[in-house]
Amino acid sequence: MKKLFKSKWFIALVVLLVLAACAILSLLPGSPVKKLLQPVQLVTTPAQSAVKKAGDTLSDFWSAITDGIAIREENKALKEQIADLRYHLTQNEEAALRYEELKDALHIKDTFSNYVIYGAAILSRESDEWFSTIRLNAGAADGIVLEAGNSYPVLDVEMNLVGRVIESSDTESRVLPLLHEGFAVAGKVNEVNGATFMVVGDAELKRQGLCLIKGIDPEVRIQPGMEIVTSGDGGLFPEGIPIGVIESVDYSNPLDVTATLNPYSQIGKLEDVFIMIPYVEPTEESSASDAV
Repeated sequence: MKKLFKSKWFIALVVLLVLAACAILSLLPGSPVKKLLQPVQLVTTPAQSAVKKAGDTLSDFWSAITDGIAIREENKALKEQIADLRYHLTQNEEAALRYEELKDALHIKDTFSNYVIYGAAILSRESDEWFSTIRLNAGAADGIVLEAGNSYPVLDVEMNLVGRVIESSDTESRVLPLLHEGFAVAGKVNEVNGATFMVVGDAELKRQGLCLIKGIDPEVRIQPGMEIVTSGDGGLFPEGIPIGVIESVDYSNPLDVTATLNPYSQIGKLEDVFIMIPYVEPTEESSASDAV
């Protein structure tokens, strides 16, 4: 028993019990214990204030951490929303540009009223662009039905010649661009009774982005800067489609006068093109079959 009374834990427990009892008694009205504890309160109050302040500081620190996490998550969500809005804005701007291009296609329709105009998007451009065929996202299912031995002119939105359709499937078409060495079109100087000749692709000139003009009458003088359009000869291309301007003329051989042409259309910058198909009046037989 003596050892128990001398134990530090026992003494500490007794002190805590006494302090608890004093604290309870001090709450009673008119309690003398309250007066007796005033000196103790003078000592313990600063400690209590320090403990409370430390607790408040810790609480504020934790609130700052949680608020910071919440703000970070909110900023992340806002950035995602801004990115999404920017994406839709870009899409809308592109759609507006496409709309303007399609409106310009009406000008092609007005100019070449005997043709049906089909819009198509470029699916792929090879690494050498002008020198290989170009795939379009329109085919027989869209009205681009290519009969054997036939071909259709392809124009850009400014009505400049791009090339001609040489193949079509149900969903796609393939275009031969005018710089390709397999391309040829009858052209003329864009003036009354302008000189006529052939505009063809050339293996050497295509690397410079130029076409070759051959079959020039040596008696006719043409000059750099003259505009060249399709002549309509041959029936494949209608007359008046802008092709480009003459870059240079070579009269060194009177029997073989040639020139170079800088085409207007820049395939590397195009997204949409327009295919021109001659309009055919429906026959009575086709009308009857459509009715059935």
